[in-house]
Amino acid sequence: MTLEERIKKSETRIFKAVFPNTTNHYDTLFGGTAMHMMDEVAFITATRFSRQMMVTVSSDKIDFTKPIPAGTIVELIGKVTHVGNKSLKVSVEIYIEEMYTDVRYLAINGEFTFVALDKDKNPTKVIKE
Repeated sequence: MTLEERIKKSETRIFKAVFPNTTNHYDTLFGGTAMHMMDEVAFITATRFSRQMMVTVSSDKIDFTKPIPAGTIVELIGKVTHVGNKSLKVSVEIYIEEMYTDVRYLAINGEFTFVALDKDKNPTKVIKE
C-alpha cells in the first residue's frame, strides 16, 4: 500500500450531538470538551494509520473560529498530514451542522503530533517495514 493510500484509508470521521451537559454558561460547547474530542479523533486516525501504539506528544495551534451551540451536530474529521520516522501529525477539523437545516460550517481546526511506541513503550518507527 502506498503512503497516499494509507493516509486516505486512515481518515476518520465521527459525528456527535452537542447536548446541554457539554456546554458552558453561554450555551456553547466547552473548549476543553472540543479539545478532548479532537484528541480522541486524532488518536484514532494515528492508530488506524500506523496500527500500533501511539501517544499524543503535542497539540499544536488550535483555532476556535466559531462557537458551537447546544442542539447542533458536529462532525470531527481527522487526517494524517505529515509522516516522520517516529512521529506523525494529524489535522482535526470540527464542522457544525444545524440539526434542522442544511447549514454547515467549520468551527475549529487544529493539529496533533503523535509518537509510535514499541512494546516497551519506547519510540519506534511509525511505518514498520
